[in-house]
Amino acid sequence: MDMKKRIHLELRNRTPSDVKELVLDNCRSNEGKIEGLTDEFEELEFLSTINVGLTSVANLPKLNKLKKLELSDNRISGGLEVLSEKCPNLTHLNLSGNKIKDLSTIEPLKKLESLKSLDLFNCEVTNLNDYRDNVFKLLPQLTYLDGYDKDDKEAPDSDAEAYVEGLDDDDDDEDDDEVDEEEDDEDAAPGEDDEEDGEDDDEDEDGEEGEEGEEEDDVSGEEEEEEELNDGEVDDEDEEEEERGQKRKRELDEEGEEGEEDD
Repeated sequence: MDMKKRIHLELRNRTPSDVKELVLDNCRSNEGKIEGLTDEFEELEFLSTINVGLTSVANLPKLNKLKKLELSDNRISGGLEVLSEKCPNLTHLNLSGNKIKDLSTIEPLKKLESLKSLDLFNCEVTNLNDYRDNVFKLLPQLTYLDGYDKDDKEAPDSDAEAYVEGLDDDDDDEDDDEVDEEEDDEDAAPGEDDEEDGEDDDEDEDGEEGEEGEEEDDVSGEEEEEEELNDGEVDDEDEEEEERGQKRKRELDEEGEEGEEDD
């Protein structure tokens, strides 16, 4: 895909003046030059043209608000003087993997007074003796060269910082999830208590029913005993009546015998 078409796609129905970041990595430049990028991108702050076959930045439009420019893995060997004219407020410039061989090529960058970070990694110029010391002398406004300052302290990586912040957010989310789970457990606890109470109630009801059953058994046992006693009393009365009847019969018999003897 050529650079013009890529820019059209990146706009996504926006106007150029609405765009603050534009990434054109791995597209094709025509004759090694920037094309399709115009002064209308007046709000552009970040431009990335990695591995697009650039040999020159001469066609770069006037971008006063541009702060970060990615030009790595191209074939640029000179012509950097246009950057101070086209991008006067540039703070970060990445030229790693280009055809820069000597310090004179980067000398025009002195005019970029706001330039804080310059990357020349994988450029031949890095093989020169006292390369780092000489670049810091040539460009005194620089804070970081190839990711390190004059004292070899590594520059903070904005991407890494964003990644760490993302991890912190994830940790917070996990903590929130744990809190929610604990709250859910606490909310569930009364229900468990209710279930336990219900079980206790069931046990109590079972116990009461058992006691009632035992009481009923006792009552029925007493009633049976009373019935047996009553039956016993009835039998005794019958026996007494039978004895009285037999006694009366014997008396009548004796009286009859005495009458016969008198006759």
